[in-house]
Amino acid sequence: MQEVKIPAFAKINLRLEILGKRPDGYHELRTIFQTVSLHDELKLRRTKSLGTAGASGISLRVAGNSALSNEPMEKNLVHRAIAALQAELKDEQSVEIELKKKIPAGRGLGGGSSDAAAAMLGYLRLAGKKMAKERLMQIGASLGADVPFFLQGGRAVGVGRGDEIYPLPDIETKSILIVSPANIHVPTPEAYRWLNAPELTKSPDNSKLWKFCALAWSVQGTGLLNDFEGAVFRHYPRLSEIKRDLLQKGATEALLAGSGSAVIGVFPSPAKARRAAVGFPQDETFVCETFSRAMYVRLMTGRAGKGARRA
Repeated sequence: MQEVKIPAFAKINLRLEILGKRPDGYHELRTIFQTVSLHDELKLRRTKSLGTAGASGISLRVAGNSALSNEPMEKNLVHRAIAALQAELKDEQSVEIELKKKIPAGRGLGGGSSDAAAAMLGYLRLAGKKMAKERLMQIGASLGADVPFFLQGGRAVGVGRGDEIYPLPDIETKSILIVSPANIHVPTPEAYRWLNAPELTKSPDNSKLWKFCALAWSVQGTGLLNDFEGAVFRHYPRLSEIKRDLLQKGATEALLAGSGSAVIGVFPSPAKARRAAVGFPQDETFVCETFSRAMYVRLMTGRAGKGARRA
């Protein structure tokens, strides 16, 4: 195969609990991930020679995000993901990658991690290679805590740093309005610092983990919860206002996305979500929907499917 086109979908966290700071410096999480249809697009193609790919054999062009376009490509998670797979597979053939960004960066939607996972899956298709799931997940986790989830998609529990993934039953399709506020970026390390989570001196109580998993398994609604909200809202009251406005405009539930700064609202229908989006003229808005793991797998293996609608 000479060219592969593959989407990279955003995620939301339906629940996000921070148990505390671990001795290794990371935070112990309990979260429920859910894929949504907002997505970036990647195109990977083989090249006959290094050409513009340079010594690494990897060429990456980014459109739709000027900051990412101007940074050294070796720092981009897509480049790092392909380099990791090439090293693992001992594949020295050159590859060109085009990344078209639609997921806003630094908004808690997992765009960078999703791009990395899509690049890994797309590269395996391009190279006609297979890799054991466990090893693929290990490589993904070395790139970022959210990457393993994006190698599976759908709805899943994430524990540890969020990189230990357990699939969950799908919920009914939900219409989601994502509001990405203008001029507000919440650095994740800062959000954790504001949270001031307790130090964990021993492993978390597994009985609490199983209770969380049992709740996640049984609940077919969303039951939104995010431990970051209190701390982040204190520093950025505008985000609290967006959440309130979403609820006033007809959202059944609303929540900060990850550590922010996007805020999501769950609506009874796409039409109601689109009407609500009009009320945020200064912000970037996206109307999208949740979808199942089976749909995710079909879309990531190349079949046509639904995408996000820009509000």
